[in-house]
Amino acid sequence: MFLKRGMAFLAFAGLLFSCNRKQAPATSSRSISYIQLSGVDYADERNWAALPQIEDPSDSVPAPLKPGYVKDHRVDVFFLYPTSYTNASAPEWNAAIEDSAINHKTDYSSILYQASVFNEFDVYAPRYRQANIRAYFTADTISARAALELAYGDVRKAFLYYLDHKNNGRPILIASHSQGTTHAKKLLAEFFDGKPLQKQLVAAYIVGLPVAENAFAQIPVCQDSTQTGCFLTWRTFKKGYEPDYQAAYRQSAVVNPLSWTTDETLASAGMNKGAVLRNFNRLVPQVCSAQKHEDLLWVSRPHFPGSIFYRTKNYHVGDFNLFYLNVRENVRARVQHYFETQVSKN
Repeated sequence: MFLKRGMAFLAFAGLLFSCNRKQAPATSSRSISYIQLSGVDYADERNWAALPQIEDPSDSVPAPLKPGYVKDHRVDVFFLYPTSYTNASAPEWNAAIEDSAINHKTDYSSILYQASVFNEFDVYAPRYRQANIRAYFTADTISARAALELAYGDVRKAFLYYLDHKNNGRPILIASHSQGTTHAKKLLAEFFDGKPLQKQLVAAYIVGLPVAENAFAQIPVCQDSTQTGCFLTWRTFKKGYEPDYQAAYRQSAVVNPLSWTTDETLASAGMNKGAVLRNFNRLVPQVCSAQKHEDLLWVSRPHFPGSIFYRTKNYHVGDFNLFYLNVRENVRARVQHYFETQVSKN
């Protein structure tokens, strides 16, 4: 099954991106049954991993990109992070919103290394009571479904708060990875697909889990580098590797994050402008090529300092980071096209 076999990538995560070198705080006490909690208060800034009004890891800019860095406040990014609650033997199905160790792990992994891709614009990333990683491979599907529904309930509540108090009609980018994509798909279907809010959708970068080409009625797969109102998705594996997923996990659209097309043409490593790996302040160009293969993105073995020790064939943890600068520049291009299109319509 998908994540049961993929658990191995967690052992290699430090080679692609690592948590802050500071000692993580001790895990908080878990005497509360989180399923029974009434919900999360998103008026409390502590319940956001990223907000434009506060300084947080999503604001970090790799040193080579700082010259000329300019913030554009015309567009919002609603970012949903992947699973940080990775202790599969933990007793609770959902993480506590106030769990300092999990929050620290989230902030200095996915918020720093993934959400920062989008920080030329205003990034909003709500904390949510994420489902434990075992929700993706357990035989207890009832508990798993309940855990994921609780997590989405928080995401939904955060998005409603964001719409009511933060957005003010600005264009929106949706971005997500792994478990975040589970929730982003539901969010797009509920609030954007065929709804008035779809007019504000610049694009959705929903990466790391399968998203069918027909996942939405009126939100298509992006077909080129500037199309807007569409979604992009990919899952990254070493070229030649065929994961033995169940059929449901072998049905997904794929957009190549180097060429921004959906065909199977190879995009050479020379097109890879820069990955951000363990050293956040170093861009590593030409780290890998990329090519669509059926429902997967196949890449050449990543070439970076220490890559000789990187043996895994599942590059899930690097879905964004291997293409950091390409994604960053593409976001900017789609935003520019969005505003040009709005001007032409007026």
